[in-house]
Amino acid sequence: MDPDKKLLLANKAWVQEKLKVQPDYFARRGHTAEFMWIGSSDSTVPSEEITGAEPGELFVHRNIGNLVVHTDLNLLSALQYAVFELKVSHVIVCGHYSCTGVRHAMGNQDLGILNEWLRHIKDIYRLYQRELESISDLNARRRRLVEINVAEQVQNLAETSIIQRAWQSSHRPVLLGWVYDAQTGYLKEFARMDPGSRIDDIYRFKFDEGGGRTDG
Repeated sequence: MDPDKKLLLANKAWVQEKLKVQPDYFARRGHTAEFMWIGSSDSTVPSEEITGAEPGELFVHRNIGNLVVHTDLNLLSALQYAVFELKVSHVIVCGHYSCTGVRHAMGNQDLGILNEWLRHIKDIYRLYQRELESISDLNARRRRLVEINVAEQVQNLAETSIIQRAWQSSHRPVLLGWVYDAQTGYLKEFARMDPGSRIDDIYRFKFDEGGGRTDG
């Protein structure tokens, strides 16, 4: 059987299973997400499954390395929609151990256009080089970079005008940095910034009352 046909058959089975338990399952679905999830593109980290979330509960954006890049209009557009249209209460950045993006960023192989994207993780490695290279075990060093990367992406979120405006106007969202361990199935929190958390002055925006832009 062709792989795509297998997926379509699995979809039919999934629909029937949901309807068997709850006949109005699909009629009741709404786009009222409370959480935005910024996660890895890795197929081993299915956001809804590992959190037990139902359709409509997570607004998901995924990329290689779960990065928040200030020039990424795709991410910033999704963030603005989640914060100002869906009015999410939490934005979660979720990394995972054994992340191939982190592994490649720690190496020197030429990966074409991916080099430019992974440069953001290399920059983080440089900032924390002393700490990271004090860890002799390479796997443990990679795991630590995964954790540091998540915390740095939460900081990057706080430095956007989108988040700062929402903090000022409606005292939300909470920013969270999690890491998923595929070997245990558990999520662990490594970073948290509540509305109004302190950020360096150079990144802080001043807004005119009742107006202003909501871009990154």
